[in-house]
Amino acid sequence: MRYLAIDLGDRRTGVACGDDILLLPSPIEVIDASIREMLLARLEILVREYGPDALVVGLPVNMDGTEGPRAKMAREFADQCAKRFSIKTIMQDERLTSFAAEFSLNQSGRTHGQKKKLRDALAACEVLKDYFQSRAEEA
Repeated sequence: MRYLAIDLGDRRTGVACGDDILLLPSPIEVIDASIREMLLARLEILVREYGPDALVVGLPVNMDGTEGPRAKMAREFADQCAKRFSIKTIMQDERLTSFAAEFSLNQSGRTHGQKKKLRDALAACEVLKDYFQSRAEEA
């Protein structure tokens, strides 16, 4: 199966892709859109281009495991995607994914501007990596 992972943000949303054969997520892009319709329009293009079997949407869970307003927003967004794209959506705990992406970037030698352009797409990679790992642990 092929997946698109989404790290939803207020302004920038990271997107990554991967499949359950190689288990290696790759960053696609960071969508800079604070208007939901613009974000969905760009995602629609990516869904057509990459042909995923499912979307994996990062779920911002608090460190104590509870869900707050951002989690509710992510769930509503995932529901919108499922209806609009007629595709399965999967919620994946995204705790510490931004931290992991930032750690990778700090080791990369990139400039601040280069890091900013990549950060959210790498966070989406971490979401997908965590999803693959959780599936492996279930098996």
